Amino acid sequence: MVADQRGSRDDVTLTEQFTDAYLQLSPRVLGYLRSHGVDDPEAVTQDVFMTLHSRLATLSGGAEGIRTLTFSIAHARLVDHYRAASRRPVVVPFDPVADPRTVPSAEDVHGSRFGERGVMTVLSELGDDQREAVSLRVVAGLSLEETAEVMGRSAGAVKQLQRRALLALRELLEEGEADA
Repeated sequence: MVADQRGSRDDVTLTEQFTDAYLQLSPRVLGYLRSHGVDDPEAVTQDVFMTLHSRLATLSGGAEGIRTLTFSIAHARLVDHYRAASRRPVVVPFDPVADPRTVPSAEDVHGSRFGERGVMTVLSELGDDQREAVSLRVVAGLSLEETAEVMGRSAGAVKQLQRRALLALRELLEEGEADA
């Protein structure tokens, strides 16, 4: 075989050795990794041959040396796989039907704190501007500046409306708890 202009005669020989090794050994390496339960044996096989390629220039022993090195690398990757797997937490799919834990929703918790009156009733006791400020900031999740723009007010004014609305809600909540 004649070397091309880009590489030397040794490059072609190493390429041929690697190609022969890959064609002959990759199915065996893949089977070895599959038989040991590696999650992604194709990827690990690729990693084995990438490592083999980088070490091929310093290898001696011919075809027997290549086979020995290939399976040594495969075994090392297998050990690495199980070490990494032992450090990963076990992932179990969530089944909401089988999960006995229940937590009441935030609406249920706060709704029960307001008693019979309900959240909407308590909010209706706020002034229109206060209710709008709380709704835009808390429910809609708008920033202070966005809320101010929507309401056509300054950010300071919205801040004061929100503060007063929250204080009024606290008083209404305390009254509801005292009545209960």
